[in-house]
Amino acid sequence: MVDVGGDVGALVILTPPDLHGAEIELSPADSEEVRTHVAVRERLGPGATMHAAVFPSLAAGSYTIWDPASRPIAQVTVTGGQVAQFSWPDL
Repeated sequence: MVDVGGDVGALVILTPPDLHGAEIELSPADSEEVRTHVAVRERLGPGATMHAAVFPSLAAGSYTIWDPASRPIAQVTVTGGQVAQFSWPDL
């Protein structure tokens, strides 16, 4: 379940299965030390199983995605009222 609307959006990060259980961190692009994290989980859908980290409620803005080894891997933009999606590199 995601909670979006107004200036709040969400982010879904699709990952390979080998990241199942790993913690993915996210920080505002201008504030690396302020991070939140979620675990990668298996997501069952109609006819498919995927692995994803879901950040269900984020203030609109630019964010840095950090890998489990705490290295920055990408920048994403979250828009209020929408769900942004990012595919892990080499997915």
